[in-house]
Amino acid sequence: MSKRPRLLQLALVWMSLTTVVHAGHESTGFSIYLVRHAEKETAATDLRDPPLSPCGELRAGALATMLKDVELERVYSTPYERTRMTASAVADSHQLVLETYDPRNLEGFAALLLESQQHSLVVGHSNTTGVLAALLAGEAGEEFGEDEYDRLYVVTRFGNRGKMILLNQAFNCQQQ
Repeated sequence: MSKRPRLLQLALVWMSLTTVVHAGHESTGFSIYLVRHAEKETAATDLRDPPLSPCGELRAGALATMLKDVELERVYSTPYERTRMTASAVADSHQLVLETYDPRNLEGFAALLLESQQHSLVVGHSNTTGVLAALLAGEAGEEFGEDEYDRLYVVTRFGNRGKMILLNQAFNCQQQ
């Protein structure tokens, strides 16, 4: 394993285990990891709900490997095939049930995630993932390009404060 993916993995483990001392007592936070679905099949017969491409399947497996030592209590996906396939790799590796959410109600879903205070993975789309991460962190965020699959947002919450970190996954289909 190259140094870059190992360092990324160590950073994710550290963030999931982080605690802070606040007002004289220890308060444990929680982290929410957000990614866009992996590469989709562009030659699919149903372009509205395509499955993952072979490269996307490899990326989903790499995501599961990267997050294998990260504490996760919930895994969420939109109801689309490409997001379910991406999220299933991680849910299966953590022996968790895949749960769905409505990408058209990001504010309501953000409220549910903040209220549950559980370490979670959320798999979404290019027009929802950055926006949801920003809602969770209380920071500015935006949609990103249709050709970007390497973004991993980590939102860590302690009480009513949030911090968002954007990481780029070190994955390349040609190197697999």
